[in-house]
Amino acid sequence: MKIACLPGDGIGPEVMAAAVEVLATLPVDAELEELLFGGAAIDAVGDPLPAATLEACLASDAVLLGAVGGPAWDGSSVRPEAGLMGLRKALDVYANLRPAALPPIDLVIVRELVGGLYFGARGVRDDGTVFDTMEYHPAQIERVARRAFELARTRRSEVCSVDKANVLDTSRLWRRVVTEVSADYPDVALRHALVDSAAMELVTNADRFDVILTENTFGDILSDVAAAVAGGLGVAASASLGDAGPGIFEPVHGSAPDIAGTGNANPTAMLRSLALCLEHAFGRLDLARIVESAVERAIVAAATPDLGGSATTGQFTEAVLASLTQEEAWTATS
Repeated sequence: MKIACLPGDGIGPEVMAAAVEVLATLPVDAELEELLFGGAAIDAVGDPLPAATLEACLASDAVLLGAVGGPAWDGSSVRPEAGLMGLRKALDVYANLRPAALPPIDLVIVRELVGGLYFGARGVRDDGTVFDTMEYHPAQIERVARRAFELARTRRSEVCSVDKANVLDTSRLWRRVVTEVSADYPDVALRHALVDSAAMELVTNADRFDVILTENTFGDILSDVAAAVAGGLGVAASASLGDAGPGIFEPVHGSAPDIAGTGNANPTAMLRSLALCLEHAFGRLDLARIVESAVERAIVAAATPDLGGSATTGQFTEAVLASLTQEEAWTATS
């Protein structure tokens, strides 16, 4: 398996190093290539997504990504985040899976990732008005909806589709297409919710959700809310998947420039993203569960400051590695 590693900016290289170290202990045949991306790439070659990086990602079986952005590039004519948007579009990873689990909460947000407001027409008119356009084609909605229903079948068979159909035409289209797709999944219960009420329910009663399906902008916001109620951004992972080609596996948190270089970064989200990579790119659900279990034990034994502990990034990683070497870890899912 060829894996493109994009450490990126801020704490990205630090949490990526933890993932690489853990991956090296696992019984998998992986060839890793580290590549420039984000602000680091802007500094080096003036482009957040250099042609060589994109070419290597397209030729890989999976992409592991650390973090992008930071105040160092706030005045840049090209922002690091443009590289992230470009990579998602080039790989057509339209389904972004963001799990949130903290008993009794156990949900997954399926966010459409390459359409909507972030990819619509934008610009500045002569009178100074700035605009961004939200657009969706029915086919874009259908394919991500099918992903959500298929995923729900492996869980508790419940999908909550989130929109703003009382105001937006795109949301009315979204609701219609999702309802049509649901007819092919009679074994999966579907309910619709407006995004504001869904956000409130996530905060007050998150254990009611199984699979949340929503468009790009709403998914961006709701996944951070879900992460907050399930332990914080430091523990939230994601997998961005398409129908063909490599997926992108990255933590939900940003580059956290305020703690970069201090050794206080929590690698949990990166390691959970590695687990998603093992599951979806390698087809090794067994190893994914073993890594998840090792991370859970490390959170108890060596919590980082964001989780109320004092462990450094390195100490947390060592705790994960120690757990992986225990015989019971390797037989946990056999």
